[in-house]
Amino acid sequence: MYDLTGFQRDMLYAIAGQDEPKGLAIKDELEGYYESEIHHGRLYPNLDELVEKGLVEKGERDKRTNYYNLTQRGRREIDARREWEDQYVATEA
Repeated sequence: MYDLTGFQRDMLYAIAGQDEPKGLAIKDELEGYYESEIHHGRLYPNLDELVEKGLVEKGERDKRTNYYNLTQRGRREIDARREWEDQYVATEA
């Protein structure tokens, strides 16, 4: 996950939190987090890169709509990232 941008990491989390989200659902989630508009020209090339890296799989709902899911590798990467973060960020009891 070290070679991903922060935006791409956030995309992985947004995908993980939904059930087979389509691109627009991921876009909506990220816009809520970033509090600004995410343009298609930013969203879809980054999704394609995550697919190429084997972190996300892309499926087709119909001829116009795709959905996205984390691969097992994508899930492992999120888990490893969270373990790494936990070393530095103490949770309050």
